[in-house]
Amino acid sequence: MKLVKTEEAVGMVLCHDMTEIIPGVKKGAAFKKGHIVTEEDIPHLLDIGKRHLYVWDLDDGYVHEDDAALRMAKAVCGANISGGAPSEGKINLKADCDGILKINREAVYALCQDPEICLATIRPDRFIRKGKQIAGTRVIPLAVKEEVVRRFEAICAEHAPVIEVVPLKPTKIGIVTTGSEIQSGRVKDSFGGVLRAKAKETGAEVIGQVLAGDDVEDIAQAIRDFIAQGATLVEVTGGMSVDPDDRTPAAIRMVAEPVSYGAPVLPGAMFMLAYVGDVPVVGLPGCVMFARRTIFDLIVPRLMTGERITREDITAQAVGGLCEGCEVCTYPSCGFGG
Repeated sequence: MKLVKTEEAVGMVLCHDMTEIIPGVKKGAAFKKGHIVTEEDIPHLLDIGKRHLYVWDLDDGYVHEDDAALRMAKAVCGANISGGAPSEGKINLKADCDGILKINREAVYALCQDPEICLATIRPDRFIRKGKQIAGTRVIPLAVKEEVVRRFEAICAEHAPVIEVVPLKPTKIGIVTTGSEIQSGRVKDSFGGVLRAKAKETGAEVIGQVLAGDDVEDIAQAIRDFIAQGATLVEVTGGMSVDPDDRTPAAIRMVAEPVSYGAPVLPGAMFMLAYVGDVPVVGLPGCVMFARRTIFDLIVPRLMTGERITREDITAQAVGGLCEGCEVCTYPSCGFGG
């Protein structure tokens, strides 16, 4: 800050509100902090008794908070994210399409090491809708040195993209339902309807469902058949426990390269992921059928972007992998999967 005569403050930034009092009429801020003084403002400032002002001088190498926010938003935004106009020095970043939010955590941590920088985001690796606010950014003071903004821009360039939304690819799903009790008609299948509803959430297409029973070869062949028909994701339901009659993991291993059998997520511990080439095959435990949100919601939408999920990705779900079973489910606006 520096103290200047009001007449010399044109182009400079006010450091605090300027109060105007008209007895019996009003009392309030005639000029807000952060306001850039113009030639037209001088008479009004003098009228309210302001002969001197505390200001930031942008000619001294400072950047106004609004201009800093605009530059920071431009630097940090990757694909399918945009920011609006600054409001009180802050810009909100929103998704331009449905997709999976990806955030370079290390880059965000590096950016926020500077005490004059604020960049806050929501939880990444989740399916979000177009228009969802995913981050906000601003500088802490009313104006910052040019070097602060340039350092922010340099880190973003080095780690680009820092934040992006990856759209889902058109996905064709084949559903293989195991269990002799379902194949024989003794028990009505409930899994198919659940998976069709989840497919609708993400715009995926279910190309068919096969009731494959408990025979390992029949289950394996059903997986092969769906891939031959063009399925880009195969979902195998049931038979995922350690019960001797549960054959699904063995059948998946016959045709696909396993990534993980078991996950540190509740509900969803008996989840399995494997690949046939680039086609993911998931073994879905029974919880997916009756629980509102499970490991399905944390992993399967990511598979629909073409992301190659690793065992490390699944392990990373452990912290935040316990669903709290809230009476009113607010997922994904909650800590599940954090």
